[in-house]
Amino acid sequence: QTTISALLASGAHFGHASTRMNPNFMPYAYGTRAGITIIDLDHTLPLLRRAVNLVRAVARAGGQILFIGTRSDLRPVIQKAAERLGSQGFHVGERWVPGTLSNRRQIFGGGVVDKTNVVPDLAIILNPLSNAIAISELSVEHVPTIGVIDSNVDPRVVMYPIPANDENTRTAELIAGVLSVAGREGVALRQADLLQKAYQ
Repeated sequence: QTTISALLASGAHFGHASTRMNPNFMPYAYGTRAGITIIDLDHTLPLLRRAVNLVRAVARAGGQILFIGTRSDLRPVIQKAAERLGSQGFHVGERWVPGTLSNRRQIFGGGVVDKTNVVPDLAIILNPLSNAIAISELSVEHVPTIGVIDSNVDPRVVMYPIPANDENTRTAELIAGVLSVAGREGVALRQADLLQKAYQ
């Protein structure tokens, strides 16, 4: 169970310079200190919990969950997060190739697309500002998106924003960890559900 003190300890409350704040981020800003926007963690925590419930539900329903973090420090974070979900977890740590979803038949080949569902059921983006193309393609495919939204980002770019510092590896580890553990719980619940059905 994540707490505000855990978010504080990870540095989740530090935004960007107040001069760079996106006007639509205003409801999530606590104020400014030394020219830096301070993110209101009283908003972050319930939005993180909402995202946790969504991840757990999607995993329990057998959905495929994609973690995206295209900075070098985020790669091990998303890899570990995806591994927690076993066969239901995937990750993109390098640059998103334009057309990965919108032009998937050409990129993956018709045979792969026909046999395998390459469109995820949920995407979690740790650095949304650098992944506008990915978010656009996910949106066209009606894939729900969860994103770590810093003070310089419009929260409306994803369906489920989590206002927090998107440049701090510790914050990324905390949020990705909490979400992936919820996914693992969902996978375990799915296995229990299937087992129960088998014995009915």
